[in-house]
Amino acid sequence: MIQANHQLDAKGFACPMPIVKTKKAITDLEEGQVLEVQATDKGSKADLAAWAGSVGHQYLGTVEDGDVLYHYIRKGSSEPEVEKAFEHTVSLQEVESHDGLLLDVREAAEYAFGHIDGAKSIPMGELESRLEELDKEKEIYVICRTGKRSDLAAQLLVKNGFSKVFNVLPGMTEWNGKITKDI
Repeated sequence: MIQANHQLDAKGFACPMPIVKTKKAITDLEEGQVLEVQATDKGSKADLAAWAGSVGHQYLGTVEDGDVLYHYIRKGSSEPEVEKAFEHTVSLQEVESHDGLLLDVREAAEYAFGHIDGAKSIPMGELESRLEELDKEKEIYVICRTGKRSDLAAQLLVKNGFSKVFNVLPGMTEWNGKITKDI
C-alpha cells in the first residue's frame, strides 16, 4: 500500500458522505500530506477525484482490495479551500417541464434500481470518456442522488465546452414521481 499521513474510514457510506468526511479530515493535514480514504461505495472513485480537483487537492489514485477502495489524496495549497458550486441549477419540479437531456450520473446499480423515465445513464466515473455521446447544442439536466455528483459533473461538462448545463437539485433522494427500474 501507499504511505499516507492519515487514514479515514468511510466504509459503508454512500454519496455524499465519503466526500463530506474527506473534506473534514483533510483540513487537519498539512499542505503536501497524503490522506488515505477507505470506502466501499464504488461511486466514491469518481466523486473524490472530481471533488479533489475542484478544490485544489491532488487525487493520486485508487487501489482496490476486495470490496474496499483505498483512495489517496494529497492536500493542496494551504490557502483556504473554496469549493466552487455550479451556479446553474433547476429544481426537480422544473426539470419535468423542460425539453432537453436528463443525464443521470449515478452508478449503474443506482440507476438500475430506480431512475426517471427517459434519463440517460453515464456514471460520473465514465463521463469524461463518453462526452462524445452528448450533444453540445442541447440543454443537459444533470442529476444524481443528492446533487453533489451532479454538481461536479455539470462543472466537468462546462469545462469541456457544453454551455446549456443545469444541475438538478436536490436529486433522486427527493424525487416523488414515477421511476423506471431496469432489474
